[in-house]
Amino acid sequence: MLHLLSPLSVRNTHLKNRIVMPPMASNSGTLEGMATEATFEYYQERAEQGVGLIIVEHTYVLESGKYRERQLGIYSDDHVGPLRELVHRIHAAGAAVGIQITHSGAATRSSTIGRKPLGPSAIPLSPDHDLPAEIAPSSIPSLIEAFASAARRAAAAGFDMVELHGAHGYLLNQFFSPLTNIRSDEYGGSREGRLRFPLETVEAVRSAVGPNIAVFYRLGADDGVPGGLTVNDACWAAPQLARAGVDAIDVSGGLGGSSLPGYSGEGYFAPLSEAIKGVVNLPVMVTGGVTTPQAADLLVRQGKADLVGVGRALLADSGWAARAIQVLSG
Repeated sequence: MLHLLSPLSVRNTHLKNRIVMPPMASNSGTLEGMATEATFEYYQERAEQGVGLIIVEHTYVLESGKYRERQLGIYSDDHVGPLRELVHRIHAAGAAVGIQITHSGAATRSSTIGRKPLGPSAIPLSPDHDLPAEIAPSSIPSLIEAFASAARRAAAAGFDMVELHGAHGYLLNQFFSPLTNIRSDEYGGSREGRLRFPLETVEAVRSAVGPNIAVFYRLGADDGVPGGLTVNDACWAAPQLARAGVDAIDVSGGLGGSSLPGYSGEGYFAPLSEAIKGVVNLPVMVTGGVTTPQAADLLVRQGKADLVGVGRALLADSGWAARAIQVLSG
């Protein structure tokens, strides 16, 4: 029977176990988004404790997509050198490593980027957010290319995988959600239209990284807001993402963050991951409130997920994975 300590291969990346450190902002970058010694030490400390895969926090593909001040960036070739050193440190510590790429779209603020935010439609993400400018159809190819260029930089830095962030109210999520996309062109309207930008972005990233690097997609499987995306939409979208070139689905939810009413307990997004596992033939990862090794192990044993993201527990305790391995091996 498969369990948390079982190995897993995703494309050409071999994972020694199914414990994943999911992307969580460390706020350790420079103002230009460069990884620093603090970044290296933060990830190295956790890689040394037995984590199978570390997914480095969300990195912005364009300056217009920056979400916070000291967020890591991947929008220029200058970022490759520091990221290559980060990959080296994590690999030397024994873990596989990926990186999440994103554009925050309407989730950012003009005070952060010095200009009006962009969105699929001129709809604020919440009453507290700025009114974004609707992205012109002529600008969409350059946005897709920005993701592809970022993925090429990730490959040049030596990452084993690249994850596109399609959850938590960032741009890819905004395009798919009917709450934030009311466009009347080919990138809006029906589910097919709203998913077009994410699918074209996946295809561009798949082509950019070549055959050896895995592509993950963090799928916002429930907006958690009336009229928004539901698990039925996610189960419709997941097979299409797979056909476009995704190697694994990282399940999350929440148009305004990952905490949703009605989801509680350890592995609270497991009902979503279990549903998505039923419609795709590729690894599915789940995150959400996992704090104990036993709960993480049970998610895999019960077939609710193939990979388990342990977020806040790893943030609070860098030795979580080592203790989990000890407990589950006893």
